[in-house]
Amino acid sequence: MRNGRGFTLIELMIVVAIIGILAAIAIPAYQEYIARSQASEAMQLLAGAKAPMSEFYGDQGRWPAEPASVMGNLAGKYVASIYYSSGSPTTETSPALSITALYRNTGVAVIIQGKTMAFATTNGGKFWVCGAGTGGSAILEKYLPAACR
Repeated sequence: MRNGRGFTLIELMIVVAIIGILAAIAIPAYQEYIARSQASEAMQLLAGAKAPMSEFYGDQGRWPAEPASVMGNLAGKYVASIYYSSGSPTTETSPALSITALYRNTGVAVIIQGKTMAFATTNGGKFWVCGAGTGGSAILEKYLPAACR
């Protein structure tokens, strides 16, 4: 009489194959989740600029020379810098402005490294629109926080 304890080699190979298939599906999804969570830092930093920028424009009738003159945080763990997009402010009295956050090239998900996200207004800061930056370095829309999509 044969003692039937333990697993056969075939059974173990099937379990390893199933784990491999699950890992192949889960790892890319997890990387996208990490990228989205890191992308939310830029939204928080840019949202912190809306009120001081709007107040400055309402008080002075123009935008500040640099975001640093009214903002406290211009960088974060995943965001390298915050700056005016090229051509903004177009003139000192133009009500249009675009503020852009640039993600770091290291220490951030590969999917969003060196990408940009922006907040823009065309009416002196009364209404802001969140979205991807401009050009080839713009973050893909699917990685933007839900409030920006």
